[in-house]
Amino acid sequence: MATNKDHIKKALNERDGFQVWWRLLRPHTLTASFVPVFIGTMIALNTDGIQIPVFLAMLLASILIQAATNMFNEYYDYVRGLDSEESVGIGGTIVRDGIHPKTVLRLALVFYGIALLLGIYICMVSSWWIAVIGLVCMLFGYLYTGGPLPISTTPFGELFSGLLMGTVIIGISYFIQTGEINSLVIFISFPVAIFIGCIMLANNIRDLDGDEKGGRKTLAILLGRKNAVRFLGLLFFVAFYFTAYLIIVGFLPLWSLLTLIAVIPTIKVLKGFKGKTEPLEMMPAMQLTAKTNTIYGFLLGLSLLIHYFI
Repeated sequence: MATNKDHIKKALNERDGFQVWWRLLRPHTLTASFVPVFIGTMIALNTDGIQIPVFLAMLLASILIQAATNMFNEYYDYVRGLDSEESVGIGGTIVRDGIHPKTVLRLALVFYGIALLLGIYICMVSSWWIAVIGLVCMLFGYLYTGGPLPISTTPFGELFSGLLMGTVIIGISYFIQTGEINSLVIFISFPVAIFIGCIMLANNIRDLDGDEKGGRKTLAILLGRKNAVRFLGLLFFVAFYFTAYLIIVGFLPLWSLLTLIAVIPTIKVLKGFKGKTEPLEMMPAMQLTAKTNTIYGFLLGLSLLIHYFI
């Protein structure tokens, strides 16, 4: 006889075996780590050239930290009783697949350990100041769902994730290649930070009812579902408007107009949230928000790569 857990797993197309561990990583969120490293490196390519091994080390370290953050989220939400068999938007590794919570926590710490080793290499070829910044990023990754007052339970989750995963990671990716930082890099990072913040906002819109019952005070809860979706649309508009501004003033090449292709999925995201109240109904829109970040970020990085060769 099928249980409610079985129904949820079927609705989310969750399978056993390797997919259990793949879902734990929450792969649709990992673009938030790939995109900033790619863009920061492409800006450096147009400035002073790049070292491929340093780029690959930074990319892998960033992905590992993001994946570990997702695991901390899975573990601490379970410990606090916020996740259940019916929860949508999680890996479900603990509550639906029966993986021991401590196993998830240990795996997150292993990922952090590997990222730390990669960070040591990056520092050796760039600057040891990166160690300080990297450790701060790792600390905030933990505090996002860990600690006495998790950032994810406050209205500042979008701000912290956007700035750290967007502006800071782009800045680090540029600095380790060039040995400097400038206003150009900071300005170009702003739209990326907004898109990453949008991923978190979309996640919180989907989880609004459950988060409210769990005592969270996310931005989506404070705004209400309808206004939160409107605010999501405003953030999309600001990101594209600022991108256009950067092109007009010459901070970005004309090739960066390619990023406007990402307008198409943003419209679909807003339509996907409109009138929806159930987490399962909103899941496609949330995932498309992450894909929109991928499309925008890849096209922005690609435009900088094209500009370098042309």
